[in-house]
Amino acid sequence: MQRVETRGDARRGSRIVRESVRRAVANRRIFPYLVAITAGLGLLAGFVVTLVDRKDFPTFGTGVWWAIVTLGTVGYGDVVPHSAWGRVVGGAVIVVGVTFLAFLIAIVTSFFVSAEQEEQVANEREQRAAELAGVVESLRRIEERLDLIENRLGT
Repeated sequence: MQRVETRGDARRGSRIVRESVRRAVANRRIFPYLVAITAGLGLLAGFVVTLVDRKDFPTFGTGVWWAIVTLGTVGYGDVVPHSAWGRVVGGAVIVVGVTFLAFLIAIVTSFFVSAEQEEQVANEREQRAAELAGVVESLRRIEERLDLIENRLGT
């Protein structure tokens, strides 16, 4: 018996996907996902463009080559879709490629920024510890002097 998906099931599924994406970003494991998704999209786009534009993409390999070059926003121009559907696929591949590069740049930048912030926090922590040690030492000396004063006063 087949199960019919209800709207609640779809929401629960999308919530699970959102949560797994959030955890991947938080744990900085998003890069492998982006690479896998982009590689999958390259293969899929190569297959689709081979189906919709046989004239310009006679083999699956040619389609995948074009998709990879287009996803990387290089666009050598050695293979170009001329049919309307080929150009539609090409437009989608360009958008995905630019998006992938934007995410990649953002991830690398965030790694650099977080590394710098961690270093800054460590330096601040060391500085605070040194200041605290100085304050503790000053208090110790003040206490010694107070003890000496109290002893001299005979209290």
